[in-house]
Amino acid sequence: MDRGYSIRNATIRDTDGILDCLRLAFEPFRCFYTKNAYEDTVLAPETIGQRLVLMQVYVAVTDTNKVIGTLACGLVDENEGHLRGMAVLPEWQGGGVAEALLKAAEMVLSARGCLTMSLDTSAPLQRAIRFYEKNGFRPTGKVTDFFGMPLYEYVKPIVV
Repeated sequence: MDRGYSIRNATIRDTDGILDCLRLAFEPFRCFYTKNAYEDTVLAPETIGQRLVLMQVYVAVTDTNKVIGTLACGLVDENEGHLRGMAVLPEWQGGGVAEALLKAAEMVLSARGCLTMSLDTSAPLQRAIRFYEKNGFRPTGKVTDFFGMPLYEYVKPIVV
């Protein structure tokens, strides 16, 4: 069945689409973030290159190659992978894009030998938290400071 999009590895040519996706997905929550936390979340032309180098970045794209979703993953250590920067354009939310991105990341982390994957999120992102919990993530109780706002850690055993 045609979903209307596909998931693939991001390239440097996707940077504008990734930045737009992050900005549009997080804009409704901007008022809950500190300035630095928001800027670190949505990235910038000067910082996205580092994400592409340090992490495996996925994009969900339409048949016209429009970026409609993104997710990055990387290794914490040999047993744990970490997810960062999950975003789906508002008009595509609830349509399975986030699940497909999550599955792609879980498959690559599993292939790299990871047993768990983690992510950090903030309290204003209640819909995202419900999504993560529905998909097997559980809070660890670990809370860190993210540019002056609390960041909550979630983990999930990898089962592919």
